[in-house]
Amino acid sequence: MENLSFGIVSLGANLPSARGDAARTLRDALPILHANPDISIEAVSRIWHTPAFPPGSGPDYANAVAAIRTGLEPRALLDRLHGIEADFGRDRSTGRWSARVLDLDLIALDDRILPDAATLRHWMDLPPDRQRVVAPDQLILPHPRMADRGFVLVPLAEIAPGWRHPLTGQSVSEMVARLGPGALSGMTPLAPGSGLADA
Repeated sequence: MENLSFGIVSLGANLPSARGDAARTLRDALPILHANPDISIEAVSRIWHTPAFPPGSGPDYANAVAAIRTGLEPRALLDRLHGIEADFGRDRSTGRWSARVLDLDLIALDDRILPDAATLRHWMDLPPDRQRVVAPDQLILPHPRMADRGFVLVPLAEIAPGWRHPLTGQSVSEMVARLGPGALSGMTPLAPGSGLADA
């Protein structure tokens, strides 16, 4: 593959799939993602046990983050991720923040800002009460909520602590340090070796 882009994909699950429990689902999804045409996994964090967000919205999660290289454009890459979700039984009609068997979120692709800086900033600044009821109708990159989410930032810090947000300039390590009190409460890593090599 030529002209490869660096991408960040978060993985999450809090319902069992046909493959097993949530952590098993993530372990099985990783090699499928890696084997996908035009996608190659470079690094994988540990799998983390994470309380559901928002609190009380469902069973606790298994979360991880993968760093990838890809020749795909953002929309095509997202379509591939959604295809893998569907193969694992993900029903996207159940709404945002609902329990799911597998969630593959495209967090970032190189230093791209999509569709533009003003739109990204609008969604980043959206108050929490509005986040629950409105969602963008287009792909926003980087993911507008990534800086708020310990379950993305902590695994990402394991594999790409120096990656910088193209709009704010903050590194992953700096974003972790800026998380509010309690943002990492209840997060615990599963046993070492729970990433791609253990699949």
